[in-house]
Amino acid sequence: MSAAGTGAPAAGTARRPGAGAARAARGFAERVWLVAVAAVLWEVVTRAVEETYFPPPTTIAEALRELWFGGPASHLFLTDKALDDFATSLTHLFIGWAAAGAAGVAIGAAIGRSAVLNDLLNPVLEFLRAVPPPTLVPFFIMVFQLGATMQVVTIAFGVVWPVLLNTAEGVRTVEPLQLDTARVFGVGPGRRLLAIVLPAAAPKIFAGLRVALSFALILMVLSELFGSTAGIGSELIGAQRSFELPRMWAAIVMLGILGLLFNALFMLLERRLLAWHTGAQRLAG
Repeated sequence: MSAAGTGAPAAGTARRPGAGAARAARGFAERVWLVAVAAVLWEVVTRAVEETYFPPPTTIAEALRELWFGGPASHLFLTDKALDDFATSLTHLFIGWAAAGAAGVAIGAAIGRSAVLNDLLNPVLEFLRAVPPPTLVPFFIMVFQLGATMQVVTIAFGVVWPVLLNTAEGVRTVEPLQLDTARVFGVGPGRRLLAIVLPAAAPKIFAGLRVALSFALILMVLSELFGSTAGIGSELIGAQRSFELPRMWAAIVMLGILGLLFNALFMLLERRLLAWHTGAQRLAG
């Protein structure tokens, strides 16, 4: 019996062992090669000219190790300071982001479904959205005092807008026929919202949450510049005031690493949770 008759894969189409790993490694190299070249050039130039304000990457890496990654293996090489700083900063960031996400989805869904509510609230929301969040920090300090509450409120107020606007836009794109059909079959308003409206708006909502997460990192640092004694932002401003430039750059690099990590993890989660939506689009196409 021939190979074709048994359904065996042809030799030319058989998957080679390790092909997936090689493809992943090649993709990773294509993404980071420019960063590696820039780091080498930075190292060479700063060593040659002895630039004060731009320490070499190796010096920054050593500062990173001393500050946050010189701990024991049992703690994943994290120092006590890292556990303190990361726990403080990330707790405030994720509480503020989650609160903004919940409020943004709730308000966005409401104004997206109701033209009357949209007309009523839109002027107020547009005014509040136009206010730069940093300008409200003095007000938040006065109301909430320095501390965790002020930092969480600063983050939540600043990042709610991408979620709110994207949710409202996503809700408005739901096909009226779907809602009419559900209404005919006796599906109540609450169930229509949870089973039809929000799933249909999910791609827009996730896009808003991803943008909000990036803004949350920025506002986390901003809120920690005012009177905080722990956190990455506090380390950044402390190093700047004492003119310890390697420490300052280490904090900047750490924030960049966290931003990249958050974005990558969120996109992975988004692809997993919205796989059904991508599949439905392909079938419809």
